[in-house]
Amino acid sequence: MLRTPTGGAGHGTATPDERAMSIGTVLMRLRDEFPEVTISKIRFLEAEGLIEPQRTPSGYRKFSAADVERLAQVLRMQRDHYLPLKVIREHLEAVARGDRAALPPGAGQGEPADGHRTAEAGGATAARIGRPEFLAAVGATEEQLEEWEAYGLIVASAEGSYEAGAVTIARLVADLGRFGLEPRHLRAVRGAAEREAGLVEQVVAPLRRHRNPQTRAHAEVTARELAELSVRLHAALVQSALNVRFH
Repeated sequence: MLRTPTGGAGHGTATPDERAMSIGTVLMRLRDEFPEVTISKIRFLEAEGLIEPQRTPSGYRKFSAADVERLAQVLRMQRDHYLPLKVIREHLEAVARGDRAALPPGAGQGEPADGHRTAEAGGATAARIGRPEFLAAVGATEEQLEEWEAYGLIVASAEGSYEAGAVTIARLVADLGRFGLEPRHLRAVRGAAEREAGLVEQVVAPLRRHRNPQTRAHAEVTARELAELSVRLHAALVQSALNVRFH
């Protein structure tokens, strides 16, 4: 949930200046609900016309509470429905005009939005999206996606669709690219992830083959828990290595 701004001292309401927020403050307010949002992402959405924060005379962005809520709406529609930015923009513009605008058929109703499919995997339903929707959700170019695929960072299904998790991976790869880390530099990260997944599979494979349905169901829970622990260990080891090198 978004944090609500605190009121001004002694009055219970905030002045316009107090309500104005820097992009860093906006990032912190959004992080609870959208842990993977970045300053680069916010700037990209601004460049695409989804938000229009005010600017100070020196050029710094100043966001109002309404700007933050609009950002949250955009991020929810991307995360939950994988809607292209053009569709999101048109929807918000219609709402601003007072029109009774609805999301595309199926969106927000437990069904996939246009251009989306679902695939059964181990009894769970995972959303899949097509290539155009994937590019729109990530904000990437065709050339970028081709390069990510060439290095195995993003993998499409046989019919050319992408699982929901690929959107998160692509956004992270794009953010790393802004620091000069190219896909070829990330092959080691991909290799480490595959080895960690192999370790998890070794543990849960016997459970998945068990005759008891409850044991097989427990395999999925175990896999998720092991994956989370593996990710936390990986992050701690990287942080520890950096501390050693920089101190």
